[in-house]
Amino acid sequence: MMGSLEQPHLYKAGDILIGGAFSLHSQIAQTTTDFTEGPEALRCTGVNSRELRFAHTMIFAIEEINNSGVLLPNISIGYKVLDNCGSAQQAVMTLLNGQERDFGETCSGQTLVHAIVGASESSSTIVMLQTAGIFHIPVISHFATCACLSNRKEYPTFFRTIPSDYHQSRALAKLVKYFGWTWVGAVRSDNDYGNNGMATFITAAAQEGVCIEYSETISRNDPVGKVASVVKIIQQGTTKVLVAFLAQVEMELLLEEALWQNMTRVQWVGSESWITAGYLASTRYEAILTGSLGFTLPRASIPGLKEFLLQVNPVKDPQNSLIKEFWEETFDCSFQPSTQDQTQCTGSEQLNNSESPFIDVSELRISHNVYKAVYAVAHAFHNILKCTDQDSFLWNTTDRNQVVEQLQQVNFTLKSGEMVHFDENGDPSAIYELVNWQTSEKRRISFVAVGSYDALLPDGRQFKMNGKKITWADNSKERPQSVCSQSCPPGFRRVNIKGKPICCFSCVRCAAGEISNQNNSDCVPCSMEYWSNRNHSQCVLKVIEFLSYGETMGVLLAALSLFGASLTIMVMCVFFWFRHTPLVKASNSELSFLLLVSLTLCFLCSLTFIGRPSEWSCMLRHTAFGITFALCMSCILAKTMAVVVAFKLRRPSHATPQCSLPIQRTSVFVFTLIQVVVCVLWLSIAPPLPYKNTVYANNKIILECQLGSVVGFWGVLSYIGLLAMICFMLAFLARKLPDNFNEAKFITFSMLIFCAVWITFIPAYVSSPGKFTVAVEIFAILASSLGLLFCIFFPKCYVLLLRPERNTKKHMMERTN
Repeated sequence: MMGSLEQPHLYKAGDILIGGAFSLHSQIAQTTTDFTEGPEALRCTGVNSRELRFAHTMIFAIEEINNSGVLLPNISIGYKVLDNCGSAQQAVMTLLNGQERDFGETCSGQTLVHAIVGASESSSTIVMLQTAGIFHIPVISHFATCACLSNRKEYPTFFRTIPSDYHQSRALAKLVKYFGWTWVGAVRSDNDYGNNGMATFITAAAQEGVCIEYSETISRNDPVGKVASVVKIIQQGTTKVLVAFLAQVEMELLLEEALWQNMTRVQWVGSESWITAGYLASTRYEAILTGSLGFTLPRASIPGLKEFLLQVNPVKDPQNSLIKEFWEETFDCSFQPSTQDQTQCTGSEQLNNSESPFIDVSELRISHNVYKAVYAVAHAFHNILKCTDQDSFLWNTTDRNQVVEQLQQVNFTLKSGEMVHFDENGDPSAIYELVNWQTSEKRRISFVAVGSYDALLPDGRQFKMNGKKITWADNSKERPQSVCSQSCPPGFRRVNIKGKPICCFSCVRCAAGEISNQNNSDCVPCSMEYWSNRNHSQCVLKVIEFLSYGETMGVLLAALSLFGASLTIMVMCVFFWFRHTPLVKASNSELSFLLLVSLTLCFLCSLTFIGRPSEWSCMLRHTAFGITFALCMSCILAKTMAVVVAFKLRRPSHATPQCSLPIQRTSVFVFTLIQVVVCVLWLSIAPPLPYKNTVYANNKIILECQLGSVVGFWGVLSYIGLLAMICFMLAFLARKLPDNFNEAKFITFSMLIFCAVWITFIPAYVSSPGKFTVAVEIFAILASSLGLLFCIFFPKCYVLLLRPERNTKKHMMERTN
């Protein structure tokens, strides 16, 4: 059975008693037993100078309150400080039941503490709360940061003057994200502090897009081989950044093994537990920890504390074995006679000349939390005693609940100007400094504040840097890079690799029409009128396509159109020159001239199809095309009817009658008017309008004229086709009429060409893309117009110009077999 733990302590009686639980020793001495007698009490060794400073800061605050006369006037505050070395349960029981070894004597009596300040670790604090909470005794911790302690239902009597790890873990996640470290390692203490803190960090890191390569644990009771394996994992990892959520004891174990394995060039990111521990900032660990970053509490000062600490001396308190042990370790001497020439302690040694962390008040961060905790308890008692009888309060059990209630409501300002209060969970405001381990000119490590984190601010403004220069791992001037995969440049997107964290990815080019203009950004589609550039890094205006006069095809078609119109005008001039000759008269000169005019318009209307489509050009091109071709077909139909009527008379010996001119004019007018009516209806109901076609081609915008009414468009074409078919049938019937000059034969050939062109046009028009649709339509107009011009008028021009002997009335009147 394990014996009771021998606990050196500091004690002073008072009207109100405040307990203190600190890790005054860092190790427990190994003991052996032969099982023949009761086990010896466990002995703690290795005085923790930093924790001893915490304990004396508590005493300093109590003495300051007792001497002020402002808080708790006529009431004295006492203290009982115990060492929870390895046994927080026994420490809290000693504080509660009033029995302890006191300088070799066992004392008993009513010494129940009214509040407890401590402990320095989350796990020890939880153990204390499980017992102290039963008696409704508040526990105010200066260093227990586990977020689990914010659970008011489970720990209703707990308060603390240090922020919860919930905020610190989130701040660490924002820190690694800020520096672009998306691939980090993690090591933690295997206790409530490390496990809860790291769990919150991993969750927050995942939200920031940071991945964890490995997450290892270390316990102070682990064998050397276990710690060595953790260091080996860190060495073999690909990440260059290590987040260490470690208590000081585990941190020392890790550092010693890191020295043994010569581990360097790791960027440490630490928790507040060790990031400002002055005794770690020694030359022994300098090569490993230089450049470390971490959040800690803001630096503070306590006037008069150093002078108070310098007064500690074993001569003044000869019965206090803890002070003697501290003195012997600090000055490497002994108060006991020694046979090995060991220096004898005299008590006259000067603490001011030592480098003990006990008197280091340059980084009063945690010590200031102890100071605030004592003042919070004093203010709570002060508020209670204002309206409560003193004697009844000190020993009445129900008044313990009042202490908890008043602690929840305290709100006061220290002499330094800092406000102290607790939220509904017993936590203070979360404000941190970001410190960086830098080597000063004197070759000593200093903690330089390079940023801050304030959880009360909006999310985007909580973390900020102050612009100071940062020292990186191994005194490197460049910030280390720690990513699993290199960033995808603009124009690429990330694709996760199966079986690996999201931070490990490959880069894939954005699809056509999509861009990414930042590193590691997703591909987003461009808007309708834009398209991705060659690098897929930005959206550029799509190429606007239409048949223009500035391109080769447009120039050729325009030239061909003008050539056809010019040729038609030349034919018109020839006919006008020979207008009194028999051949021109026999060709029905009035209809011929009207046909030539309509052909000229047909050639010229193709020019309206070239150029940027506009509202007027879209309406003009289709209606001009329909009306001019309807006029052309009407003239040919009138000529054909005149030929058929002339040669189908029963009495050919009589003079050749012709259809009277009024009938011809009327037929041309009526046939053309029908097309005009169709076009007017088309324009009135659903006219053709400009349209940006982005469907056919993704990378360009095709400017075209939307038909508006499809029925109107095909109605115009169908009517022209109907006139052409009538002309063809009538001309075909009269193609073999006996005559030296039979115009019906030429009309038949022209109608064959015309119909062939437009029958071919339909499938070509439907299947042609973009501007080629317009080109096909222009080509059909020009081809059919040239066919009509050549077949109907060139044979006549041949006779008029080259065979004038045939241009006689006799020759015109002769019939052939």
